[in-house]
Amino acid sequence: MNCAATDDYFSGEIERGAPTAYEALQAVLHGGPFSDDQEVAFQYGYAYERLCELTGSFLDNSSFTPHRGDWLSVVDQGLKALVITAVSVESFSNSDLPDPPPYAHTPGCGEWTSAQITSALAQFESSKQAIDASGQAPPLEPEVVEAVTQCLDWMRHAAAKPGFGVIGFRA
Repeated sequence: MNCAATDDYFSGEIERGAPTAYEALQAVLHGGPFSDDQEVAFQYGYAYERLCELTGSFLDNSSFTPHRGDWLSVVDQGLKALVITAVSVESFSNSDLPDPPPYAHTPGCGEWTSAQITSALAQFESSKQAIDASGQAPPLEPEVVEAVTQCLDWMRHAAAKPGFGVIGFRA
């Protein structure tokens, strides 16, 4: 969502003291200043998301948007069934923005580092070889297989660019 649309959507919060989308983006880019009010910190999270969209690659997330309930943990169970434990899509629900933006519950943000991705892809290759040798794949619902495949695509995309990771957001 662009800054004008974001400001329109959050106009009530801006009237109560939240920074505008542009002000929040400026604070994220310059390392502050940030409001101490936790009620307005969400704007910094969305500014960070906007910055990532501008500087990174938007990857297909059709298996994840929209999602309900515990879908991310269901996909994590699918990853674990394939012995992929180095990454977690549920981690994208964390409020783990990099320093210095203040903590914000929404949007959720998580990162898979280059090292985690390398490890996860190696785990997948080992799992795939074990499945090929035994002829026994774990019983996964088709939607979970599709979502896990999408996660593997994200990892392969990032792995093709040395040092790159994946940053995921959950609103």
